[in-house]
Amino acid sequence: MAPGGNQSGGATVFVLAGFPELNSTRTELFSVLLLVYLLTLTGNVLIVGVVGADARLQTPMYFFLGNLSCLEILITSVIVPKMLSNLLSRQYTISFAMCITQFYFYFFLGASEFLLLAVMSVDRYLAICHPLRYPLLMTGAVCSRMALACWLGGLFPVLGPTAVVALLPFCKQGAVVQHFFCDSGPLLHLACTDTKQLEETDFVLASLVIVSTLTITATSYGHIILAVLRMPSASGRQKAFSTCTSHLVVVTLFYGSAIFLYVRPSQSGSVNSNWAVTMITTFVTPLLNPFIYALRNEQVKEALKDMFRKMAAGFLRSLLPAEHFLKKTVE
Repeated sequence: MAPGGNQSGGATVFVLAGFPELNSTRTELFSVLLLVYLLTLTGNVLIVGVVGADARLQTPMYFFLGNLSCLEILITSVIVPKMLSNLLSRQYTISFAMCITQFYFYFFLGASEFLLLAVMSVDRYLAICHPLRYPLLMTGAVCSRMALACWLGGLFPVLGPTAVVALLPFCKQGAVVQHFFCDSGPLLHLACTDTKQLEETDFVLASLVIVSTLTITATSYGHIILAVLRMPSASGRQKAFSTCTSHLVVVTLFYGSAIFLYVRPSQSGSVNSNWAVTMITTFVTPLLNPFIYALRNEQVKEALKDMFRKMAAGFLRSLLPAEHFLKKTVE
């Protein structure tokens, strides 16, 4: 494991601490994380595929769900493959260039996901509380612009802090990042210069993104709950509350862990407990989202069944010509 460089040369390789409490069970840990990663990919890829293929799902809600699944696929793929590779090789190293790339994409995709969750909550608020105006307000063009704004809203604000971090001198011997990926706090902890101003800037940016989107999301769901309470049908209220509760559990996990990790003035001072909380945003919510938002939905289930039937029928048709050719050859 190569140590970091000195202040003049700069670090070329970092060492990832990985999972300090679980390093004695590498094989079991690798198996569990690989399974979770494959399940996450499978669930989210299915959502993207069925939303794009089925005309019944060409609505704003499923359009935004498709974007959410894309974000989940990308954000887990930024971190997990390198983590699994390190567990398999037992060499917890990462190049400086890959570390900065991982840093950038993790925060870019995370910020985009916060924005998208806020947009999705507004979409559900308009659909439930203003059903007559909803088709006029949420047109295809409006939805596309809102989704683009979410992606760009995460893409550009993270560029500046990433460039500053990339130019920091990392001169501590060993350059051990106390995490399983290049997170902000553990990385700044290694800099051999004062990072207080950068941490304050990160705090302001994180607070703006997380608190503002949380306010929008909480307000939207508050109005939705009030609208549900006014429903005359008890079964309708129960079904709506079941859906809202599931959504709120995922949102609470996602926002709660993010607030704990990033909405604080100093991140470099508390690095040892970060990895356990980050597991929620890296593994738990990406795995739960397809099931909570889509795979429990009857309309999505029907669309998935139809998609699998078409795929099976196409596969069988592709085999028929070969079978006929073989029969003719034998004759």
